[in-house]
Amino acid sequence: MNHRLPRGPRLAPLPVRAAARGAAVLALSLALTTGAGGLQQSVAATRSGLTASALQFHDQMRKLWEDHITWTRLTIVSFAASLPDLDPTEQRLLQNQVDLGNAIKPYYGDQAGDQLTSLLRQHILGSVDILVAAKAGDTAKEQAAIKAWYANADQIADFLTAANPRFWPSSETHAMMHEHLDLTLKEASDRLKGDFAADIADYDRVHDQILGMADFLSCGIIDQFPERFGS
Repeated sequence: MNHRLPRGPRLAPLPVRAAARGAAVLALSLALTTGAGGLQQSVAATRSGLTASALQFHDQMRKLWEDHITWTRLTIVSFAASLPDLDPTEQRLLQNQVDLGNAIKPYYGDQAGDQLTSLLRQHILGSVDILVAAKAGDTAKEQAAIKAWYANADQIADFLTAANPRFWPSSETHAMMHEHLDLTLKEASDRLKGDFAADIADYDRVHDQILGMADFLSCGIIDQFPERFGS
């Protein structure tokens, strides 16, 4: 079963640039434009269209990517305020990158899973470099760190496309990764500036985008390996 449908309404004021989405993305888009009642109806329609194993995997990917942005946010908050929980929060965030790599191992193998973890670990450590430079007011180091961060995002996008070129095409993976960075960078910037209202709104946009990203990835695997999700 191919779960890739035309894109529905946009999830947030900043456009979601990946053109093709799975059924779950379409349902979420409709839900966000129709309110709580629409949410219940759309989610019910989506869940009824997936096998039990596909639904379990879909939900697992959402949980992992929500962990990614949740622990990223908590790291940003702790760093900005110099809170004493920064180190354990960072360690929990880094564990999420291991979890994400492990999630693809059943489909692409241990080496690929470890490679994804390594790339995502660089993604996290690169964001820390940006935070440190920004807080210190070192513009040159900040810009260099941002450039390296986006280069790493392109590496992640290339890795994904190589693993699943049919359902994760390069144009979509690169746009998806860059949007994730764009939104996270704004979130961190507003937090460091103390613009908390903007920072909170930024996180809502980050959250919307990551749900679409998780669904894009899970539906791509489901479509690539349909025999693994037959029941």
